Amino acid sequence: MYRMHAWMKRRAGALLLALACCPLAQAYDSNAAMESFIAARVRDDGMDEAWLRALFAGAQRQQAILDAIARPAERTRPWHEYRAIFLTDERLRQGLEFWQLHAATLARAEQQYGVPAEIIVAIIGVETFYGRNTGKWKVIDGLSTLAFDYPPRAPFFQDQLRELLLLCREQGVDPLALTGSYAGAMGLPQFMPGSFRKWAVDFDGDGQINIWNNPVDAIGSVASYFRAHGWVKGDPVASRATLASPEAASAVTAELEANSTVAKLLRRGWQPAEPLPDALAVTAFRLEGDAGNEFWMGLPNFYVITRYNHSAMYAMAVYQLSQSLQANRPDR
Repeated sequence: MYRMHAWMKRRAGALLLALACCPLAQAYDSNAAMESFIAARVRDDGMDEAWLRALFAGAQRQQAILDAIARPAERTRPWHEYRAIFLTDERLRQGLEFWQLHAATLARAEQQYGVPAEIIVAIIGVETFYGRNTGKWKVIDGLSTLAFDYPPRAPFFQDQLRELLLLCREQGVDPLALTGSYAGAMGLPQFMPGSFRKWAVDFDGDGQINIWNNPVDAIGSVASYFRAHGWVKGDPVASRATLASPEAASAVTAELEANSTVAKLLRRGWQPAEPLPDALAVTAFRLEGDAGNEFWMGLPNFYVITRYNHSAMYAMAVYQLSQSLQANRPDR
């Protein structure tokens, strides 16, 4: 059994007292999934059962979260509407300011991890508007709601809830104090707890990993994540394509991973906007633009972006914002 932090003891005592005074405060007092989860954490991770029960007494099931996860923007909007959310003059302007303010850190991250500064800035820009919108949900509420009351992805969110508790134990952080997205993503780069434990880094060397309000650690952590997921330094990301005939559109696939080649798409009537090596791996996808269908070749680095969020529209928003940032970068 691990030793409880002082804040754990104080929080547990206060919540158990509140529970005794007001039994209805425990949102998950009769949830079978929660009971199984608690038993596993005590057995497998040496967590204190009383602390866990007090913690979940302070967590609240949020119907709004269940509603939100059923209608993500990537599934409810066409590309031209989705793009308009992220490719704005204000997001570009603030991205350039963020780049200029953290130019030395971004250059160091690019040197150490091989990930371009514009990609790092674009990720933070798309995720949280450079820290403006990091989420106001209690992370414990979001993860508990989805772990115990969202069967389609319960195993994933139960795993992330476990990662959150381990993270808090390791970092000495109160889990009830953390806020983030409705799905439990945290900080400037919106890392899930599991991603934090695997890839977040102490990029400023102060002995703590702080992605919530430390842009230096956030920048290094994004770069660390991208390198770990296979980013290839200097390789392109995507190429707009023209089609020789309507029949060529049959090459479009829902697969995000690059599982075809440029040569194969050339034979099927696809022509990229710029020359690409015949053997380069690609995926072929279509987006609904302002002027009709857009056809694109997604390259391996495009797939790496989708590892951050499994959506071609998300990856394209990041890519196009990065291109705009690069074209207007501070040192030009």
